[in-house]
Amino acid sequence: MATSTPTRDAYAKAPRDPKKEPDSDRRQLWRSRLWRFDDKASPYAYIAPFFLVFGAFGLYPLLYTGWIALHRVEMTGLDSMEWVGWENFDKILHDPEFWTSVANTFLIGVISTVPQLLMALGLAHLLNYRLRASTFWRTVILTPYATSVASAALVFALVFRADGGLLNWVTGLFGLDPTNWANGHWTSKIAIAVIVIWRWTGYNALIYLAAMQAVPNDLYEAASLDGASRWQQFRKVTIPSLRPTILFTIVISTIGSMQLFGEPLLLEGGALGATGGNENQYETLSIYLYNYGWNLGHLGPAAAVAWAMLALLLIIAAANWIVGRLARTSAA
Repeated sequence: MATSTPTRDAYAKAPRDPKKEPDSDRRQLWRSRLWRFDDKASPYAYIAPFFLVFGAFGLYPLLYTGWIALHRVEMTGLDSMEWVGWENFDKILHDPEFWTSVANTFLIGVISTVPQLLMALGLAHLLNYRLRASTFWRTVILTPYATSVASAALVFALVFRADGGLLNWVTGLFGLDPTNWANGHWTSKIAIAVIVIWRWTGYNALIYLAAMQAVPNDLYEAASLDGASRWQQFRKVTIPSLRPTILFTIVISTIGSMQLFGEPLLLEGGALGATGGNENQYETLSIYLYNYGWNLGHLGPAAAVAWAMLALLLIIAAANWIVGRLARTSAA
């Protein structure tokens, strides 16, 4: 029985020897490989600087702070660290001053965020109409945001001074007694809230204005044809369209209120400002952290406070996300 051996197709080209390939073919092959590598690696190279900077100045300090929170570290002996586990967290959670600072932070956040966003929404609604010198007015309302925290706090500290302050002088014209704004439990919080409102209202107003200008005019025209007034258009068209933006500003304002430091520190200044008042009546979480870390030199509890602030922010962000999702579901 005859057997046949596999043979190469007579019309197929013989395999080329890479050593005998022309230089042009090798260059073209190299360029093709280089192009494929560049196509795959370029996106990672473009975003690498962000991740490098974030890792160096964001992720590493966060993890290192968590590591310090599990040790006993003093400002005077940074090289000596003693493992204590969850002792620092247990210490601050059983400290009444910590919960006082938490309550102060939330109260100041509420009485500053709610009026601030309502005023910003009203200003944005006014600026959304055709006004003369609209660019000028937009610049004017953004000017407080460009002012430094120290400058704003020092100016308002003079306004709220108990002796010779501008506000007490104005209230004295109406026959009211002078008020010691910094020493009162509620007046001190109101004073800090006024500084926050003054600085951030214009910033939020411009965010709302940009969102309002993205609302289609067809919605307003349809509402106008249905006989809706401007107030009804604002409630039924503008507010629902701005719901994601409003949720965003609520989250940002909440994060900012959790980080209040310069305003309470400079309201009275000196030792009283560094402790949040003579009875800790306006001590925020940032001031509480500052006391542990810099005044007392206990870096372990200070790092634990920082992680507690992060946990509170995550809880607030999750609550805002749930509320926003429920609002979208009900609207749908």
